[in-house]
Amino acid sequence: MIVRERPSGLRLFFVIRGSVLPRIVWPLCITVLLAVIGTVTDGTLFGLKITMTPIPFTLIGLALAIFLGFRNSTSYDRYWEGRKLWGELIVVCRSTTRQILTFISSDRAGSSEWPPYDPEDRRITMVYRLIAFSHALRHHLRGTDPSEEIRQYLPEEEVAQLLASHNRPQYLLQCMAQDLRSCIENKQLYDYFAAGIDQNLTMLATVVAGCERINNTPIPFTYNLLLHRTAYLYCFLLPFGLVDSIGFMTPLVVGIVSFTFFGLDALGDEIEDPFGVRPNNLALASMCRTIERDLRAALGEEQLPEVLQPMGYVLQ
Repeated sequence: MIVRERPSGLRLFFVIRGSVLPRIVWPLCITVLLAVIGTVTDGTLFGLKITMTPIPFTLIGLALAIFLGFRNSTSYDRYWEGRKLWGELIVVCRSTTRQILTFISSDRAGSSEWPPYDPEDRRITMVYRLIAFSHALRHHLRGTDPSEEIRQYLPEEEVAQLLASHNRPQYLLQCMAQDLRSCIENKQLYDYFAAGIDQNLTMLATVVAGCERINNTPIPFTYNLLLHRTAYLYCFLLPFGLVDSIGFMTPLVVGIVSFTFFGLDALGDEIEDPFGVRPNNLALASMCRTIERDLRAALGEEQLPEVLQPMGYVLQ
């Protein structure tokens, strides 16, 4: 996710970091080069004068702009829904931790008071599983290996079982449900309090399913293909419709129009998958660190991990 102050004045025109320009620079250069060639040859291609009026481009451009706007709106809806799901994840993790620390009695003699906790207290195990769950979900959505970050929160044998599971967040939810059942059987938790904690586990499962739905259901490929081809054909042919009316200004106008259409197309591609690692995707690592810090602070720990900072204006 791009995190930076809005530049002022002319600086806004020269910002590269956070812009989609690096992704579209080559198509943009090719389009401007074609516009220069078309201007120099006065719209002549292979000895044939191509005469086109601006009217067709006006009509097609209007339809294309509406089409791009609708597609980007759909992509942003996916992005915003993903952000709301992760916001709900943070809330549920905090609430579940509060319930665990408040309603579950310690299973260790002399550890009934808080803080500090006995390191072998079951409550710490349950809270640590919530932290591991957030990391596991992030890596599950990105298709990466979570082992490095979850080893400090889970026993080694459980890490091995987790890595062998096909759905790692779901495996941790099952482990947390088993912890809850064990607390009930050991008379550490009243049934009506357990029902509230179990409801939170169900909400976590809903978050996982919602993120998987976004991740596994992209915008139909045919839709993106049609938009992509139309935008590029429009920009490649645009010089022949402008050269007779605006002359040497054709490359400049074509460059501005191409930058807008190519940029919107590239931006829609980025935010369509909100859980990726591109600069404009959600900062999942930062949100995991927020959960990590909040939950460990709730346990009374003082040595908390540092808040993640943007690197090159990009917050992962």
